[in-house]
Amino acid sequence: MKRLLIIGCGDIALRVIPSLVRRYRVYALVRNPAQREKLRALGVTPIVGDLDDRTSLSRIAGLAHAVLHFAPPPATGARDTRTRNLLAALSQDTQPKRLVYISTSGVYGDCGGARVNETRPPKPQSPRAQRRVDAERQIRAWAKRNLVCAAILRVPGIYAADRLPLERIRQGTPAIAAEEDGYTNHIHADDLARIAVSALRYAKPNRVCHASDDSGMKMGDYFDAVADAYGLPRVPRVGRAEAQRVLPESLLSFTNESRRLGNERMKMELKVRLRYPAVCAASLQDRFTI
Repeated sequence: MKRLLIIGCGDIALRVIPSLVRRYRVYALVRNPAQREKLRALGVTPIVGDLDDRTSLSRIAGLAHAVLHFAPPPATGARDTRTRNLLAALSQDTQPKRLVYISTSGVYGDCGGARVNETRPPKPQSPRAQRRVDAERQIRAWAKRNLVCAAILRVPGIYAADRLPLERIRQGTPAIAAEEDGYTNHIHADDLARIAVSALRYAKPNRVCHASDDSGMKMGDYFDAVADAYGLPRVPRVGRAEAQRVLPESLLSFTNESRRLGNERMKMELKVRLRYPAVCAASLQDRFTI
C-alpha cells in the first residue's frame, strides 16, 4: 500500500482522511502531541514535528509517495519558511511522486471584479498573500528539479455549517453597499476535500487550479445568504469610505479585493463534480439535496 503524508491537520485534512485511509497508509505531521490519539482513531499514524524547526522533520524524509501540504505560512515575513523547511526535509531521501498544496486566490490581489483564470500573473497585495506566492514558487521550482508532480490549488473563502461568519452577523458588523461592493468566491469545505483528493490522482505536473464553486457573489450578498439561512437580521450596508473608517483592518483586507474565479480547469482536468456548486441555504446548513 502506498504511503501518504499530510502536513497541516486542520479541518480540511480531517475531511479527507476517511477517503484516504482506504487507499493509502496515511501519516500526519503534528506539532501538538495531544492530536495523536484523535488521528490514530481515524487510522492515521501521527509523526510529531514542527515546520518551524527543521531538525524535527528528519522522520518524514523518504517516508511518503504523496504529500498533501495544508499548512499555512508563518504569520509574519515575506517568505514561507515552513514550506522551505518541509521541502528541505523531503529532499533528504527519495522524494515523493506527487504533492498537492493548498494556496489562496488572494495571490491575485484586487482584480476590479474581473473574471480570472489560472494564467493571470499573481499580484499579491497583503503580506499573507505574498507568503503564499513565495510558497508556490518554492514548490514549483523544487518539483521541477526533482521530477515531482506538484499541484497548486488556489482556494477562495472556505465555508461549511461550522465555518460561517455568524458572530459577525449577530454583532451587526456592516457590509459594503451593493453598488460599491466587490465580488467574492467560495468553496464548501467538503468540496475542497474532494478536490484535493482528485488532485492527487489527476493533476498535471506543476499545474495551478482554482478550487472554487460556480457562484460569483458580492460579499454583502454572501452575508445576507448566511443571515437568511439562520434566521438572523441582515447586516447594515455602508459606503466604502465609511467602511474604511469603521471596519477593522483584518476585514478591510478582504473587502478591498474583488475578483471572479473561473473553475473550468478544475472540472476538466481534476474531473470534479461539485457537491455544492453554489452558496445556498442547503449548502450553508450542510443539507445536501442534489
